[in-house]
Amino acid sequence: MYSITSESSHHPDIINLIAALDRYQSELYPAESNHLLDLSELTEENLILMVIRDQQLTAVGCGAVVLNGDGTGEMKRVYIDPTHRGQHLGETLLAALEDEALSRHCHTVRLETGIKQHAAVRLYERCGYEMRPPFAPYTADPLSLFMEKALVVDVRLAAL
Repeated sequence: MYSITSESSHHPDIINLIAALDRYQSELYPAESNHLLDLSELTEENLILMVIRDQQLTAVGCGAVVLNGDGTGEMKRVYIDPTHRGQHLGETLLAALEDEALSRHCHTVRLETGIKQHAAVRLYERCGYEMRPPFAPYTADPLSLFMEKALVVDVRLAAL
C-alpha cells in the first residue's frame, strides 16, 4: 500500500528524489535541454508538491504543479523510483496533483518532457494529456515535447 501526501520542497525525501531525477535526465539530455526547476525557490501559494511513500514510509515518488495565477499550471518534477514503477503510481500521483490543482482554481495543466522519456510520454497520454506547441517560457527544442490537459471542460466553471 502506498500513500500520497503534500510535502515541503525542503524535505530531505523530496531533495533526494529530485536529485535522482536530475541524474537520470542529465544522462539523457544536454544541459541546454534540461529545464530543471528548483522547487525550493517557489512559494507555497504557487506550488503543489506531493510525495508517494510505501508501507515503510520510504519516499518512492514525487511530482509538482507550479500554479501560474492565471488558471494554468505546469506539471514539474514527476518521478517514480525505478524499483516501484509498473504499479500505476504515476497515474495515481497525477490524479492527486490534478485534483489539488483544480481545487486551487487551476483549469489547465501543461508540461514539458523529453523525447527520450517514452514511459513518461505514455503516462501523460494515458492520463489525457495532448501534444501542443511550446508555451512560455519555453521555445521549440528538438529534444522536448509539450503537452496539455484541460481539467474542466468549460473554463468558466473553474471560477465557481
